[in-house]
Amino acid sequence: MKKAAALACGLFFCPACAVSGAGAASNSAPLIPAISLEEVASGLEEPVHIAQTSDGSGQLYVVEQQGRIRIVDHGRVMPKPYLDISGRVESGGEKGLLGMAFHPGYASNGYFYVNYTAADKGDLYTIVSRFSRNSDAHADTASEKVLLKIRQPFGNHNGGQIAFGPDGFLYIGMGDGGSANDPMGNGQSLATLLGAMLRIDVDHGKAGKPYAIPPDNPFVDHARARPEIWAYGLRNPWRFSFDALNGDLWLADVGQNEVEEIDLIEKGGNYGWNIMEGDICTPDVSISCDKSALKTPIHTYRHPEGFAVTGGFVYRGGAIPALSGVYLFADYVSGRIWGLKHDGMQVVAHKLLIEPDSGSVLLRRIIGGELNISSFGQDEDLDLYIADHRAGKILKIIAGPSVK
Repeated sequence: MKKAAALACGLFFCPACAVSGAGAASNSAPLIPAISLEEVASGLEEPVHIAQTSDGSGQLYVVEQQGRIRIVDHGRVMPKPYLDISGRVESGGEKGLLGMAFHPGYASNGYFYVNYTAADKGDLYTIVSRFSRNSDAHADTASEKVLLKIRQPFGNHNGGQIAFGPDGFLYIGMGDGGSANDPMGNGQSLATLLGAMLRIDVDHGKAGKPYAIPPDNPFVDHARARPEIWAYGLRNPWRFSFDALNGDLWLADVGQNEVEEIDLIEKGGNYGWNIMEGDICTPDVSISCDKSALKTPIHTYRHPEGFAVTGGFVYRGGAIPALSGVYLFADYVSGRIWGLKHDGMQVVAHKLLIEPDSGSVLLRRIIGGELNISSFGQDEDLDLYIADHRAGKILKIIAGPSVK
């Protein structure tokens, strides 16, 4: 991948950096099988997220950054958007309609939730809202109920992922608010919702709010701490997911100038930003730092191996049995896809699975050029997909042959 491509990266703040270095784990290739890619849909406009309803339809719901959600029905992009709120969304760069999540009871209540950027009187905000399905199985645009409106001091590091955990609560990944080096100190502050993983109960309202605080959230009894916070010290969490087998929460946090990281998120954990960038002390903040109270990443990789990590899923599908238990993730700029295995204590296997610059004729035929992976998605059978942001395609991860 050319350095110019890194400098031109539109979705993330990812300045090019000439520091070399490999990922933290060793390469144990025999434990992770080869994968390939298969196009299942095209003609989308800047897709940034993939979701599904678990209703047996087999449909995928694809979030387009400008403010629409499209239904992909067995490879066909339906002509009418499921939701179109493009008139409410401030889009471009790292802003836009960035994520969605279906309520666990969607089949009966028709509720789903979105995360988008909006402009209001010259200020930017992250909006987390609930919408309802109408009678023709499309969203009712007039049904919006705003749950959270969080001011964004800068135009980048919006996070954007929302997902229901196995506990039924809604998790919201918030970036630090933007700029470089976290100038407002949001990552290490419990008094703000920025730079944190939030956890709220959307089924109950309390104290005048349209949501309640789960009583076991870690900071509910801390003075001057926001009780919505589940974990903190995040820079720009770009895609997190729950392991369908054990509920582990995996998160990819986009680095600044040197390091990209993968974290396993725990209740109350402090993941280091802006004290640390990945597994190093943040160079422009301090050349030395106290890491003793911080949760360090389970895996990192250095620039220029990639410049903006995209988090994925632990594979639990049935189509590729040898891939079971492997966490798949990617880099938006380099287009690489890796897999790693974690035994609960450490990474025990790590393998590069897709290399767009390899010269593979098969891969060029599939992707048609560069590969800009903005998100992974999981279908009802727990098989995985990727969204190619610039090409407007959805690709399914299938068994090899290898296309490195």
